[in-house]
Amino acid sequence: MAHAHGLDTHVTEAAPSRRHWAASIDAVLRPLVEIPAALLVVAEIVVLLAGVISRYVLNEPLVWSDELASILFLWLAMLGAVVAFRRNEHMRMTAVLGMLPTRVWAFLDVVAAAAALAFLLLIIEPAYEFAADEVWVTTPALEIANSWRAAALPVGMGLMTIMAVLRLVQVGSWKQVLGALALVGALIGILILLQPALRGLGNLNLLIFFVGFVATMVFAGVPIAFSFALATFGYIALTTSTPTTVVVGRMDEGMSHLILLAVPLFVFLGLLIEMTGMARAMVAFLASLLGHVRGGLHYVLVGAMYLVSGISGSKAADMAAVAPVLFPEMRERGAKPGDLVALLSATGAQTETIPPSLVLITIGSVTGVSIAALFTGGLLPGVVLGITLCGLVWWRYRKEDLSHVKRATWREIGKAFIVALPAVALPFIIRAAVIEGVATATEVSTIGIVYSVLAGLLIYRRFDWRRLMPMLVETASLSGAILLIIGAATGMAWALTQSGFSGLLASAMTGLPGGAATFLAVSILAFIVLGSVLEGIPAIVLFGPLVFPIARQIGVHEVHYAMVVVLAMGIGLFAPPFGVGYYAACAISRIHPDQGMKPIVGYILALIIGLILVAAVPWISIGFL
Repeated sequence: MAHAHGLDTHVTEAAPSRRHWAASIDAVLRPLVEIPAALLVVAEIVVLLAGVISRYVLNEPLVWSDELASILFLWLAMLGAVVAFRRNEHMRMTAVLGMLPTRVWAFLDVVAAAAALAFLLLIIEPAYEFAADEVWVTTPALEIANSWRAAALPVGMGLMTIMAVLRLVQVGSWKQVLGALALVGALIGILILLQPALRGLGNLNLLIFFVGFVATMVFAGVPIAFSFALATFGYIALTTSTPTTVVVGRMDEGMSHLILLAVPLFVFLGLLIEMTGMARAMVAFLASLLGHVRGGLHYVLVGAMYLVSGISGSKAADMAAVAPVLFPEMRERGAKPGDLVALLSATGAQTETIPPSLVLITIGSVTGVSIAALFTGGLLPGVVLGITLCGLVWWRYRKEDLSHVKRATWREIGKAFIVALPAVALPFIIRAAVIEGVATATEVSTIGIVYSVLAGLLIYRRFDWRRLMPMLVETASLSGAILLIIGAATGMAWALTQSGFSGLLASAMTGLPGGAATFLAVSILAFIVLGSVLEGIPAIVLFGPLVFPIARQIGVHEVHYAMVVVLAMGIGLFAPPFGVGYYAACAISRIHPDQGMKPIVGYILALIIGLILVAAVPWISIGFL
């Protein structure tokens, strides 16, 4: 969901002949990667659905379904990452690049591709060794060598290496490419020469690698996953005696949590809801209720994002489902484009805790907090922030002229409600299925997918079969980008833990005066900053395992703490100038980022007031557990 600029838009024309043969190789590789990635998404849906039906309907659980899903999942993650690399959709921060002259930006774009290539060349041998060692491990249910699963890592890395070479050939002039390769090569060479000195620096290396290098790479536009992975690889290889295969092992562990299978499935579900017209039906119903009130459609935007968030789990999918439906009418009523994109961003932050949020699923997978409890606890905090946003909308639009707006009749409202009912029911069906134990948080999305397909075919009569393949490829690409970040961040978190840093952090935070209140205040500030720089998911993977045990120790309920942290990160993620979510909202609504900078300040303040309320009153998060 980052503000991903296509590299080829800011670069010098490469020589036509080079571009031609690189494009020919790319055209051959594209279906070889995209078709298997799309089929893996379908296979996961089928395997998990079969598991639910056989267990709940036939009372005969399939012992092998989870194991097969896990094998296919790593392949989906790696091939998805390859697709994302090919389409230039890996999350990266471009806020700083945007301020630089075009020539500098163009060169740094080539450097970003060279840095990614450097990591891939460094990791490919350890990845092969890791997969080769897994030959000796046999899976319990299917009884096949685990190397069938682990082979996804070297294959994925190898394919991304080819994509990185093609990227360099296609996007830069020879001068830029040689300059970028020389720069990256020289930096790696200097670090290798400094290895004896680095080994003597102890924990100072954490600052050099995980603060200095990561910050430099992220701000220079290197994709976040590769920034984390390069820093971790450098730290392990140059300052410790740990074998580099450990980096691959930790990445594998981070990407292989079966809970994370919910990521691709909910992304696909979000795309399905938009395609079948279910999102449109929900928004139309809300608009018929509130369209005649001052600022009414702004309230509809807040409510629609709340409802749609409860289904898709992907912020980009939520915004893409709501904005195109509401914005044209809001513009007609005189709403300024800047205010529209500012409120869209603010609702993105407000709805971060609404199940089945991908951030909540990630928290569950890295900290062991019950996902069902997180799903229950997430509903009310979103309402509290929605109320503070609506308060500001009321103030801003209290003098709006609505003399030209026709109020919907009760009959029109009733009709809109009947049309929207199957769509409005979906979040409740998903929640009920998890709470009643019909399906796990991972499997429940398959029920949502089947429901949406049936609703699209039988009720809404809107199901575009031609869009299915692009949607599956998009699902694989977005999931691969997210999962590669989680893998890289898991490696980085492991390195931080091994160095003893987490122990130091824990003692520093437990020693803060003022107990739980100070701890929550520090956490809010820290996660707003982390959310704006890193995005929610990598920040949680990195710091979740470190701070959640401290929260428990101080006596803060972990579900309450999860809500505070997620909302703080959401505010950071959607707050300019660094928050990538803000730029995603601008891209989706086709409004220039400069226009929303002023109006968003008020909305961010409203969100912070709501967050302070949620932090001060634990009942809001844990009252229904």
